[in-house]
Amino acid sequence: MPLPRLARRLIMPLAMVLVTLVVFTSTPLLLLGAAAASPFLPGRLRPLRVLLFALVYLALETLLVVVLGLLWLAAGFGRRIDSPLMRRTHYRLAAWFLRALMATARHAFNLRVKVEGSPPHRGTRVPLIVLARHAGPGDSFLLIHELLNVQGRRPRIVLKDALQWDPCIDIALGRLPTRFIPANAGAGSGVVDSIADLAAGMDPEDALVIFPEGANFSEPRRLRSIAKLEELGRHAEAERARAMRHLLAPRSGGMLAALAGCPKADVVLVAHTGLEDLSTVVDLWRGLPIDDEVRVRMWHVPATQVPRDATEQVEFLHDWWQRIDAWIADEHGGPATAPAAPVSGSPFDDGRRDREDQRIGRSPRRNLTRPVLALIVAAVLVWFGLANSQGVTVDYLVTTRDSRLIIVIVTSALLGAVISRLLRRRRD
Repeated sequence: MPLPRLARRLIMPLAMVLVTLVVFTSTPLLLLGAAAASPFLPGRLRPLRVLLFALVYLALETLLVVVLGLLWLAAGFGRRIDSPLMRRTHYRLAAWFLRALMATARHAFNLRVKVEGSPPHRGTRVPLIVLARHAGPGDSFLLIHELLNVQGRRPRIVLKDALQWDPCIDIALGRLPTRFIPANAGAGSGVVDSIADLAAGMDPEDALVIFPEGANFSEPRRLRSIAKLEELGRHAEAERARAMRHLLAPRSGGMLAALAGCPKADVVLVAHTGLEDLSTVVDLWRGLPIDDEVRVRMWHVPATQVPRDATEQVEFLHDWWQRIDAWIADEHGGPATAPAAPVSGSPFDDGRRDREDQRIGRSPRRNLTRPVLALIVAAVLVWFGLANSQGVTVDYLVTTRDSRLIIVIVTSALLGAVISRLLRRRRD
């Protein structure tokens, strides 16, 4: 349960700025530590990649918090924050944030995304209700990026209230059409009515995003959802959920409310593969860099093909969820590794992917990466060590022409690189 609104708006942004200042003042040490650890950990420069992404993400979030504060002041201390101009500004700010975040993920984690299927053409102006699979870290960012920056839509999002702990999500989405749903919302909580109201106000450029599963997919969660259906006596639904190996049983309440609020909306179903195996922090650490292709599939169902009866709409959702599960199963049954060639049409593909980098041992540049890194780290550590032991400044170490000192530094660096190489060979 998040803090009260006033407490969140006062405490969390200040905490974000404070954490950013602490982290960035420690950046040199963090970089040295990550570089020193990289030769001894699996994955290509995994600690450095993760640190790079974390630093950029933290910087983007802090910058966004500051800009959001300035916009609040520009809106007359929040009095005009709901104006059309401010809403457009916040959507543009969110689009910029996601572009920067996705670009960082592409370069830091070698993230490649291929979008397939038949979403409505960008020139088609009709409200959308987007029903999306929820599995893996960042899939919601990928989806909102696709809607905002590729499809040119204005997302309206239904998401858990726990995400309000993030000050950027809390403040930015709090100023846009969004509904934060309590984790244990039950009958009479007003959630269904709020989703219907959110859908009723949609314009032709809007897209209401709902995750019918209600949570990230995991096998234990799947088994618990089946047991819950059995406990409630919904045996037919439990049997259908048991037949799906890659999805949780969908909850139809949000979709029914959205269709009731905006019956003229088209429906878009969204599935993806490539992130579902990264459900825990340990999985995420082991799986980075991704070095694989995230495949996204969209199905567009015009409003004229969506059932009008509530019972038929529930059946419609379950049928589509089974179809999505079958698609995911087919994707998992394909080649174990994605092709090394660039993915044409991917919004994250810049056309510069190096095919040779996918073949182990093909590039001598790759083989030299760890020894060179170890050499650089060892040299820097020796410099600082000499500065402390001799009582001289780092400026002196940088500018000195003392040949003996230079020989000590270079010899120590080379020795560190050789030891690192020998240790890595012994481990292999």
